[in-house]
Amino acid sequence: MASSKSGSGGGGISLQSMSVEQLKAVKEQTDLEVNLLQDSLNNIRTASTRLEIATSALQDLSLRPQGAKILVPLTASLYVPATLHDSNNVLVDVGTGYFIEVASKKKHVADEAGAILQAKLKQLASSS
Repeated sequence: MASSKSGSGGGGISLQSMSVEQLKAVKEQTDLEVNLLQDSLNNIRTASTRLEIATSALQDLSLRPQGAKILVPLTASLYVPATLHDSNNVLVDVGTGYFIEVASKKKHVADEAGAILQAKLKQLASSS
């Protein structure tokens, strides 16, 4: 084993003095924590990717003229035709059925959020 101590503090219990049942419980707890961290890392990656896609879509919409015909995604495979009435203010799906109105001129806010997510992602990836 790489470590003879268990616990997050410096005064952990010696693994050598633990029973087999206690060692199994420590392993299960550690596995749960690793899985939780892995899930969190995957969620951050997903959020980062979605933010990049939304930022790209906002950039694309801001270049389109008023009255342009577009396809709006309702699901991953269902799109409906629509007419763009205002390319400066759009609704953005932020998940779980919630939408926010975003001014496409404020794209820098999305860029800053993306930079923060990327920094957190790198921090988590380097610590795992």
